[in-house]
Amino acid sequence: MPTLQELLPFIVVFIAAIKIRDILFTKKHVLDPRVYRHFKLINKEQISHDTALYRFRLPRPDDILQVYPGQHVAIMAEINGKKISRSYTPTNESPGQFELLIKSYPTGNISKLMGELKEGDSVCMRGPKGSFKYTRNMVKSFGMVAGGTGITPMLQIIRQIWKDPKDDTTVHLIFANRTENDILLKKDLDEMQNDQIKIHYVLEKPPSDWSQDIGLVTKEMIQKYLPSPDNDDIKILLCGPLPMMKSLTDSLNTLGYKKPRAVSKTEDQVYRF
Repeated sequence: MPTLQELLPFIVVFIAAIKIRDILFTKKHVLDPRVYRHFKLINKEQISHDTALYRFRLPRPDDILQVYPGQHVAIMAEINGKKISRSYTPTNESPGQFELLIKSYPTGNISKLMGELKEGDSVCMRGPKGSFKYTRNMVKSFGMVAGGTGITPMLQIIRQIWKDPKDDTTVHLIFANRTENDILLKKDLDEMQNDQIKIHYVLEKPPSDWSQDIGLVTKEMIQKYLPSPDNDDIKILLCGPLPMMKSLTDSLNTLGYKKPRAVSKTEDQVYRF
């Protein structure tokens, strides 16, 4: 039997091979929650008059962003001598790239800057951020209410459920907008509708041939479309403008859903992004 001294060269070679394998095949995290890194814009697709889909390149073609559905990234820029950051939820990711849906406001800071970006420009980002991390079959049923670009975390979670054949979660989404032209990524949402995923559109100013709900999201709509508060295995997700969030929270409290905390936690029955 060989002695340890005789086997030592082979042991050293074996350990070195393992380390080389780890270096070559272990993927590095492309995002850092503390350090801002640069990502290059490779495509900008105008979705509406004030909203665009921004596609960014990752460092390597096989890199994955590694952001859980429900989480977001922070974009930072120095504007008028001040460092300003805003958070956005990736709507889609694939090897080597990811997408952000952003509405630009004329008086905004980061959103206005994003609206002025051109292909080839770089943006500083860090992450992932956010306490909500969706995992398969987290609950039996989701009720979601979104307004405008508040659709982004909902789309991210719905897409994950839709593409996972082992995920049995049912989804009922109420998506509120001002006009039909304001409905962002409607084609993507409609493609994912099935017996498991139901989407209900609400418009403030609908066209004459509109057949779905009209006005603001009401308690009656919540009762009609979202899972009952009596079921413990459900979660209500909200994302939209502040006045809408306040109105929805009041309605949910009145209907008997558990009152959300000031800062939402994943375990809450009502989670506000």
